[in-house]
Amino acid sequence: MKNFSKYSVLALASLLFFSCGNSQNGKVEVAKTGTETVAADSLSKAAAQLGKVEFAESAFDFGQIKEGAQVKHTFVLKNTGDAPVILSKVTASCGCTQPEFSKSPILPGGTSDIHVTFNSEGQVGKQQKIITIQSNASNGLTTVQLKGEVLAK
Repeated sequence: MKNFSKYSVLALASLLFFSCGNSQNGKVEVAKTGTETVAADSLSKAAAQLGKVEFAESAFDFGQIKEGAQVKHTFVLKNTGDAPVILSKVTASCGCTQPEFSKSPILPGGTSDIHVTFNSEGQVGKQQKIITIQSNASNGLTTVQLKGEVLAK
């Protein structure tokens, strides 16, 4: 039984050794036909027809506030691309900042709002909160920020 284990390990190692690096050998080059060229062109046109997210402002400075105050701000985004944009996820860099957004498609030329609430309780000093927006747009990951200073009570 001991010999069987040795031989099976040896056989498996040989199989892995000889199969490594041979993935290129099995490939066959295929000349592009007219149909394949049309399909490739359609894919590149589809890729070119993506939505694009642009914000009216990339940062909002709320100035100085007293600790415990809440700051509410609305970031307006516009779809400047050629296809609808869907926001999949909007997150903040801190639990003290809560974003709210619509999951409805934003048509080309259309706008949507991201409402952000910052709770300054326990957040004394200079603040910079990053809000990250994930979407199906060509610039699928974008950010905006809230910044300012929280003064102690």
